[in-house]
Amino acid sequence: MGFLTNLINGISLGSVYAIIALGYTMVYGIAKMLNFAHGDVIMVGGYICFVCMNNLGLPVAVSVLLSIVGCTCLGMVVERAAYKPLREAPSLAVLITAIGVSYFLQNSALLIWGADPKVFKSVVDLPSLKFFDGQLVVGPINIVTALTCVLIMVCLTLFTSRTKMGKAMRACSEDKGAAQLMGINVNTTISMVFAIGSGLAAIAGVLLCSTYPTLMPTTGSLPGIKAFTAAVIGGIGSIPGAALGGVLLGIIEIFAKAYIGTQLADAIVFGVLIVMLLIRPAGLLGKEIHEKV
Repeated sequence: MGFLTNLINGISLGSVYAIIALGYTMVYGIAKMLNFAHGDVIMVGGYICFVCMNNLGLPVAVSVLLSIVGCTCLGMVVERAAYKPLREAPSLAVLITAIGVSYFLQNSALLIWGADPKVFKSVVDLPSLKFFDGQLVVGPINIVTALTCVLIMVCLTLFTSRTKMGKAMRACSEDKGAAQLMGINVNTTISMVFAIGSGLAAIAGVLLCSTYPTLMPTTGSLPGIKAFTAAVIGGIGSIPGAALGGVLLGIIEIFAKAYIGTQLADAIVFGVLIVMLLIRPAGLLGKEIHEKV
């Protein structure tokens, strides 16, 4: 049953990576920028939920909702304050700004909540499912995480293909200038993308801390980088690709830890990224774009 247990844990971890990767892929697909502060928004979401549940004594549902609202507002503020003035700036300037925002959020969390790790209480209080006379135990957080990932992916796909705002996002992704000429407010559309991505980061942060109940200012850094890796593997800019890449990366990481070693697991994960870039640079579900020079 060890194989099935590792597979379930891999799907659960990969679902968290997928939710984070969806935020990365939406921002890149529409704004054409890499928001490396996205991983730190995960950490902020975890802290907001932690404070609401432990310090304020609020119910779990209310705490999670406030975490999503808080991170959504944070994402819009960061976009307006840090990224909007650089809309026409070179990519290197935007990249350096994103790294600066990341350090700002980490150190702000360090000043507000301190460096001591916090024990995060799981937001899922349900009994575990047992199969094969108790030999296989599936935790409730594993089920909730996987179902949440599927639900978010389906909702995002329907949102981008059926709603007016979703179609505006797709138009901005194709050509911002043409979209603006057609009456689309590009700045509002990009702000909405950051709001959605940051809200997803809050959900991922809560699920991540519920799975691995240790919260500190650097909680989202490594998962954020791995989720970006998942987005590249799946095809950055593709919603199904981000979900597929996240799940595959989670499975690879868990099996690497189980059968090879914990110390080499991260190296294997990023090794997969290198191999993918060599074999298929556009990712599994990404589209190769040919530009005329």
